[in-house]
Amino acid sequence: MSLLASFDWATIWDNRGTLAEGLWRTVQVSVIGIVLATAIGLVLGAIRAYRIPVLSQLGGVYVEVIRNTPLLVQIIFLFLALPTIHTIHLGVADIHIGRTLTTLSPYQTACVAVVIWGGAFNTENFRAGFEAVPFRYREAASALGFGRLGTFFRVTFPIGSRIALPSTINTHISVLKNTSLMTAIGFNELTTTARSISAQNFRDVEMLATIAVTYLAIVWTLSGLVQLLERRLAIPGSR
Repeated sequence: MSLLASFDWATIWDNRGTLAEGLWRTVQVSVIGIVLATAIGLVLGAIRAYRIPVLSQLGGVYVEVIRNTPLLVQIIFLFLALPTIHTIHLGVADIHIGRTLTTLSPYQTACVAVVIWGGAFNTENFRAGFEAVPFRYREAASALGFGRLGTFFRVTFPIGSRIALPSTINTHISVLKNTSLMTAIGFNELTTTARSISAQNFRDVEMLATIAVTYLAIVWTLSGLVQLLERRLAIPGSR
C-alpha cells in the first residue's frame, strides 16, 4: 500500500480532458483504419481468391511488401521519406513530383498507415475465408443458375466472411493498438498525449498505467462483443 500511496494518481483526473482528447483521436484513426482496411481486404481478398490476372499479382506484391516490413518503418517512410521524393531519376530524363503533393500531416499519415497495413492483413484474411468455402456450395449455386457474381454475393461472401471473422477482428484490434506507434511522428493520440503530460509533471508511472488500462479496457470490450457476434454468425454444423 505504501508503494501505491507514493504515486500521485490524482494527476490522471487533473488531466482527464487532455487524455480524453488523445483517446478521441485514437478512436478516430482506428475507426477510419478499420473501415477502409476492411473494404480493401474484401476487394483484394476476392480478387486473390478468384485469381484475377494482373490484379491478383499486384495485390500479392502489395500484401508481401506490407506484411513483411515493420509498421513503424512504413509510418516513418510516409511522414519523412515520402516528402523528399520530388524527383524520379529515369536515366534519360527526370520526372519532377511536386513536394506539396506528397507531404502528409501527422493525422493523415496515421490514417494512411493503418489503412494500408490493415488492408494487407485483411486481404489475406478474406482470401483465406473465401477459398475455404467448400467447392460443392459453389457448384450448387451454379446448378441453380447463378452466375459468377451471383455465386460470390449469395454463397461465397456470406460464408467466407464468417470464416474470416476471427482473424479479421484480430487485425482490427491490432489496428487500434498500432495507433500508439504514431507517437514516432508526434501525432497526439493517447500515447503521445500521455507522454507529453508526463514530460511536464514527471508522473511517468501514472501516465503509462493510464495508457495500459485504457487499451486493456477497449480491447477486452471489443473481444467480448466479437465473441457475441461470432456466436450469432456461427455457421451451423453440417449434419
